[in-house]
Amino acid sequence: MEKPVKKPQCPNFSSGPCAKRPGWTVDALKNALVGRSHRSKEGKARLQEVSDRMKKMLDLPADYRIGVVAGSDTGAVEAAMWTLLGPRPVDIFGWESFGKGWITDAVKFLKLKNVNEYKADYGKLPDLSKANFANDVIFPFNGTTSGVRVPDLNWIPDSREGLAICDATSGVFAMEIDFKKLDVATFSWQKVLGGEAAHGVIILSPRAVKRMEENEPMVSWPLPKLFRLATEGKLKPGELEYSTVNTPSLLCVEDAIDALKWAETVGGLTGLVKRSTANLAAFERWVEKSDWIAFLAESKEIRSNTSVCFRIKADWFQKLPDEEKAKAAKKLTSVLDKEGVAKDINSYGKAPAGIRVWCGATVETSDIEALTPWLDWAYEQVAGEYSKETVK
Repeated sequence: MEKPVKKPQCPNFSSGPCAKRPGWTVDALKNALVGRSHRSKEGKARLQEVSDRMKKMLDLPADYRIGVVAGSDTGAVEAAMWTLLGPRPVDIFGWESFGKGWITDAVKFLKLKNVNEYKADYGKLPDLSKANFANDVIFPFNGTTSGVRVPDLNWIPDSREGLAICDATSGVFAMEIDFKKLDVATFSWQKVLGGEAAHGVIILSPRAVKRMEENEPMVSWPLPKLFRLATEGKLKPGELEYSTVNTPSLLCVEDAIDALKWAETVGGLTGLVKRSTANLAAFERWVEKSDWIAFLAESKEIRSNTSVCFRIKADWFQKLPDEEKAKAAKKLTSVLDKEGVAKDINSYGKAPAGIRVWCGATVETSDIEALTPWLDWAYEQVAGEYSKETVK
């Protein structure tokens, strides 16, 4: 095929940090409270504003708490695990790198005795019906490195005894989530909002707050100060929302506020979900007509509309050894990087060799539509190289 002419306006398709919102420039940060303490009156006001805006846009229950923590989504999940687990057995579901990482944390580092592990390979989802909500249950909402999400939260009972703890990064702000089904939800604004890295966000239900306050004196493992959200056994008003344990970057907070203001202009949460869904639909139209590419997710109902992962299904590629598959996929993505068409679309290192393209709400559908012909063209270049090698 001929080399395409039209390129995406924005070539940034990284799965985190993700593309900035359309029209973003550094001028969006001109009012950032740099050189100031986050504990000042103005600093606390900025933190309260970003918390309030997130809570309102996500339509969280009035008695849920939300605030900024250290260490991106990883820090938020680990803060929850280190402070909440222990009183009950734990069921953990993992079907990609990060979900399986929470299993490692629970077994190897927290050394919990009663951990039930439910795993699945990349592209698949474990049997969620096996969750026992007399226990605490931990799971990702969306597997960023596999492109596999839970279809809904109907499998979680309202009358659960244990806590439902959800790693919801790359799902929050792009997917419909019934937060009443969750006691803990974590994310980072470097995903769907296109914010900067290093900061995580944690959402706590009243049940989670109660557990945290009761559990802290009984925790038997070393508890880093960054995870100690409750002081003197109480998570007091403001301690999560504007009085953070760590020192957050007020430059990053300003950027997140800017992203949330932009989100309001495109229809709030409904608009963000619609944008991500439209981007996935553009990919679905392309895949349907392709003879070389397929989604890694084995069924449509579990297909992510943010971190879209693809496998190369062409016969010649499938016959390659795994190491050579990785090299071939890397050649394809490198061609597009060199052309300035798509940055950072390699599949995750531990995932099957292929392509991963972020198509969350800050990405324009027109850029996805401009990208797909380039993917076809790059594939033909690489396939042609391997065809010549075979002839030799």
